[in-house]
Amino acid sequence: MVKQSFLRLARGISLISGIFALLAVFFLQASPVAAESPSFVRIIHAAPGIGTADVFVDGTVLLSSFQFASVTSYATIPPGPHKVQIALVGKGSGASVITQTLAVSPGAAFTVAALGTQATGFSLQVFTDNNQLATGQAKVRFYHLSPGIGSVNISNGGSTVVSGLAYPQASNYLTMQAGAYTFNVSATQSNVTLPVSTTLQANMITSVFAVGMANGTPPAQIVTAQTTGLPGSPNTGSDPNPSAAPGGPQSPMFWLFGAFALVAFGSGALSRRLAKAHRKAKTRA
Repeated sequence: MVKQSFLRLARGISLISGIFALLAVFFLQASPVAAESPSFVRIIHAAPGIGTADVFVDGTVLLSSFQFASVTSYATIPPGPHKVQIALVGKGSGASVITQTLAVSPGAAFTVAALGTQATGFSLQVFTDNNQLATGQAKVRFYHLSPGIGSVNISNGGSTVVSGLAYPQASNYLTMQAGAYTFNVSATQSNVTLPVSTTLQANMITSVFAVGMANGTPPAQIVTAQTTGLPGSPNTGSDPNPSAAPGGPQSPMFWLFGAFALVAFGSGALSRRLAKAHRKAKTRA
C-alpha cells in the first residue's frame, strides 16, 4: 500500500509539473508579440541641393517624384536595419545621392529628414518621435532643418517658447491648449524671421519644420504636419489590437499567476497525502 501511495504521489507530481511547463511555454511564447511590433517612419525632403527625388528602401521604391518640402504620413515597416537610398527622379537607386542604413526599433515612431547641399554633402537625420497624446490638449514640436541660418528662437505672442535650436535638431515637445497660434521662427545669426500661423488641435500632434535656404533656392519656408497618433501605438486611442487589461484572462501574467497557484495547491495536496501515507505505514508497522 505504501508503494502504491508513492506511485500515486509521483504521478501527481508529474501531472502538476507538466501543467506548469505548459503554462510556462505559453507565457514565454506570448512575450515576443510586442517585440515583433512594426516601426513607424515618415520622411521629409529638406535637402535644398536635391531636386525632385525617388526614395528607395531595401532596393524597392517607397516614394516616387518626392518634391522638396514634402513630408509623408507615417508608414509601417518591419523593425531592424534598412538600406535607404535617395536619387534624382528617374535615375534609379544606382545613381543615389544618399545611401544610408538606418536601424529602427519595434513599436517606435521616427521622422527621417533628407538634408544637405552640394557644398556640405547629403545625409539622413533620424528623429525619434513621441506621439503619445496629452488627452484634451495639443502637442507641438519644432524641427530646424534650414541650413546656413544659424540657431533659431521660436516665439508666440512675444514669449519665447524655444530658445537656441541649432541645425539640424528638433525641440522638445510642448503641450499647449488647443487653439490658433502664430509662431515666429527667428534666426539669431541672420536677419531671417519665418512666421507660421497654425491651429493646434486637441488630441493631435503638430510638427513644424523650417526648411530651405535663407539666401538661395529654394527659399526658407515653414512646413507643418499633424497626426492623431500612429496605428498600433498604445495610449493613442488608435491601437487596433489593444492588449487585455492587466490580470485579464488574455494576459500572460494571468496564466503565470494561475500556474503558481496550481503549484502551490498541488504542493499542499501532495504534502497532505505524503503525511497520510506515512501515518498508515507507521500504524501497520
